[in-house]
Amino acid sequence: MDMSLTAPLEKPQNGIAGLKEWRYDIVAGLMVSLTSLPFSLAIAIASGAPPIAGLMSAIIAGLIFPLLGGAYVTISGPAAGLAPALFATMYALGHKNLETGYPLLLAVICMVGAIQVVLSLLGAAKLSAAFPVAVVEGMLASIGLIIIAKELPHFVGHDFKSHAFFGIIREVPEELRVMDPKSFGLGIICLVLMFVLSMEKVRKRLHMPAPLTVVVVGIILGKVLGIDAHHMISIPGNILKHGIVFPDFRGLFGDPSLIGVMITGVLTLVLIDGVESLATIKAIDKVDPFRRKSDPDRTLLAMGISNMCSSLGGGLTIIPGGVKSKLCIVSGGRTLWANFYNALFLIAFLFIGKDLINLIPYSALAAILIFTGYRMCEPKLWFHIAHIGPEQLLMYVVTIAFTLWHDLLIGIFAGMVVKLLLNIMFTRQHIWSRFGKTSGPLEVGRYGITHLAQLFRNPVVNRETQNDTYDLYFDRPLVCFNSIHLNRELERIPVEAKTVRLHLGENVAMIDHTSLDTLFHFRDEAASGNGMHVEIVGLDQMRKRSHAEKAMRLAPLSTSGVTLPPALSTLGANGNGNGHLHVVSTEDSLSDVQSVD
Repeated sequence: MDMSLTAPLEKPQNGIAGLKEWRYDIVAGLMVSLTSLPFSLAIAIASGAPPIAGLMSAIIAGLIFPLLGGAYVTISGPAAGLAPALFATMYALGHKNLETGYPLLLAVICMVGAIQVVLSLLGAAKLSAAFPVAVVEGMLASIGLIIIAKELPHFVGHDFKSHAFFGIIREVPEELRVMDPKSFGLGIICLVLMFVLSMEKVRKRLHMPAPLTVVVVGIILGKVLGIDAHHMISIPGNILKHGIVFPDFRGLFGDPSLIGVMITGVLTLVLIDGVESLATIKAIDKVDPFRRKSDPDRTLLAMGISNMCSSLGGGLTIIPGGVKSKLCIVSGGRTLWANFYNALFLIAFLFIGKDLINLIPYSALAAILIFTGYRMCEPKLWFHIAHIGPEQLLMYVVTIAFTLWHDLLIGIFAGMVVKLLLNIMFTRQHIWSRFGKTSGPLEVGRYGITHLAQLFRNPVVNRETQNDTYDLYFDRPLVCFNSIHLNRELERIPVEAKTVRLHLGENVAMIDHTSLDTLFHFRDEAASGNGMHVEIVGLDQMRKRSHAEKAMRLAPLSTSGVTLPPALSTLGANGNGNGHLHVVSTEDSLSDVQSVD
């Protein structure tokens, strides 16, 4: 059912005004907490931290985030996507000792939060738009593969010697011979159950969240099979005295050998936290029944403050979670107060049901995370990326390969380099087509340098307003590297305009998948929001790289084979963009960036 068709005209607000929605938000908070409980425990274990750290993160996020705003129905807390980076940083900081590295990691998380606050005040959230969709999805897919590998020791009930992805994979045959049969058998049952419960027909009839169902089954099977205590969760008896660890800044800055690890950890966590957070709120805004729009910089500020508070309370990094946020919407949640009620329920579970939590087997939680990791990298995502275009699949695979081979920072950097090289290659085709074979290499090279610089410049060369019609003229390539300019131009379009025409000039050598996603989303949102009619003029004259609706578009190749006049050959740098064709695109949007808790 399209929830937007039944949504009231009045849009619920955050803050004091949102408290009147308590009847809806408290129910949503309860449903979210039932999912958040097993997820938070599992993510903490996957991060190499004590299980209580996951619950502390979710509780602090729930208590802090509603007071800061930035989004409307997103549920914040620890995320599986950050677990591999947290584990690697903690392992390195502690010189391969997780217990030693944990308080040092908390200091790093506090620094990450402080940097996020500064970045939000500088308006840096818009920079996330420069990351290609294929690279972001490649990052998430590689994280999913790492999560699966990291959870295998808990799944089989035996520690692995290696902590690197390929090392773990090589160890699997050996570790299977010495596994704990009870833990492994329980894990298999819970994993199969997660797949069954995720089927659409079953999910519609299930009145209890799938992760909670798996945990309940795990507890029962754990008692029946007699799982050993060291294969189960252990939460301290006195949480306030033994369950909270404070950041160790003195230890972090007192050891010169940790400076490099600290810088790498901070950069990695800031990058992943920021990109995944902003991608998630963008995706959740698209399914918000009240069609409210989140403030990226405000959200980044809220995440920064939440991370600082979380680290001071022994918690992990905090970001908005896609799974819990969608559950909040489905459960009727209307404001960020659903976060707050979620935190209150978690506190109640922690102090009232602590003994029951301690009966949860590690292998049951491992099954939940292995399923989550699979959903981040499942085959249909690879086919979807390949369907959009072969260049998208190349960026996707390169990002995954370099991440698994080295780390997330290298993987993202490699994906961005491939993206830039692809843009250069496709714009070079446009250059040769424009000039023809009679032009000399020096002339083509000079034009190529100018054209490359335009990948980072504002693609808009002119704006016109006439009555209730607004015309925007593009005459440079539209790619992820200049998407900041594109987003700003679209935001500046007057809301009173009834018709908006986006004109694609002859010097628009290409429009990449990321920019098309932005244009299509703007068109669809404008039509459903205030009834604005948006025309993309000239899009249908461009060549598609595949049959996908949002495939990369390239400018038509010239067949004249002659040198263009000087006045025309310099149009790419300072043209007025009036050489357009009045053809309107009718293509629809395809999909959003994957986001997971």
